[in-house]
Amino acid sequence: MRVVAALGGNALLERGERPDSGIQQGHVASAVAALAPLASDHELIITHGNGPQVGMLAMESARDPALSRPYPFDVLGAQTQGMIGYWLVQALQNALPGRLAGCLVCRTLVSADDPAFADPVKFVGPVYDEATARQLAAEYDWQVRQDGDAWRRVVPSPEPVELLDLPLIIELLGAGAIVVCAGGGGVPVITDAAGTMRGVEAVVDKDLTAALLARSVHAEVLLLLTDVESVQENFGTARARSIPLATPGDLRARPFPAGSMGPKVDAACRFVEATGGMAAIGRLDDAEAMLHRKAGTIVAR
Repeated sequence: MRVVAALGGNALLERGERPDSGIQQGHVASAVAALAPLASDHELIITHGNGPQVGMLAMESARDPALSRPYPFDVLGAQTQGMIGYWLVQALQNALPGRLAGCLVCRTLVSADDPAFADPVKFVGPVYDEATARQLAAEYDWQVRQDGDAWRRVVPSPEPVELLDLPLIIELLGAGAIVVCAGGGGVPVITDAAGTMRGVEAVVDKDLTAALLARSVHAEVLLLLTDVESVQENFGTARARSIPLATPGDLRARPFPAGSMGPKVDAACRFVEATGGMAAIGRLDDAEAMLHRKAGTIVAR
């Protein structure tokens, strides 16, 4: 089968961890250990989040006295694609000697008039207490919001419209490669009236791009891999209940948090509704079991 696996940002850097290179490479090695069995038997395309990493680079850029202004988010997104993609490709080839693996820095077309630009909701960077978050917001002209029991920076997250580098992804798949692509949702770009492309200050949601990617490459399965075992109804309460199997209609009838599980559920539903394929949401370590419908939340018609 052709499988798209989307790694959550927490798969590479857990909440509250120091963003050290060694820590992240350790998580990448664990991720690849979970994905290697899939790559042995199936065509595998990997995409990933970048929220913690792009936020870290944004903070470094904002504090760099050598810069007249911080680097824009499209450039930072490209940087994270290269960094995380390099780690993944290296780990994949160490785990699967002789197997071709490649990373492609990809651009994602978004609409210049997307309403998301006026309502930033995408969490990036580390977590803070409320006082620190508000202090940083005032100092760097950020927008911040509450994320669970902590606070984080938020940036616009426009809808992905088109994967501009899809032909190159198809070429790599045709060569038998494991393809790492569209990391962090892809570098967000718009086109002006003259047809000229330029990057924009945003981070595209990784899960929605993963659904678009899976549809565009005609994948049979979309795996949305995170740090929870499954989708839960009434998450975080005494009435929490795991949902092992659902149709898109079942899930769309239930509320899920916009900043965390909501995009994953939406992405899974979009893929299944558009293709009739199977999507699954669950723990990274259960990736192979999810493919065989033995773990996670299975979303199917």
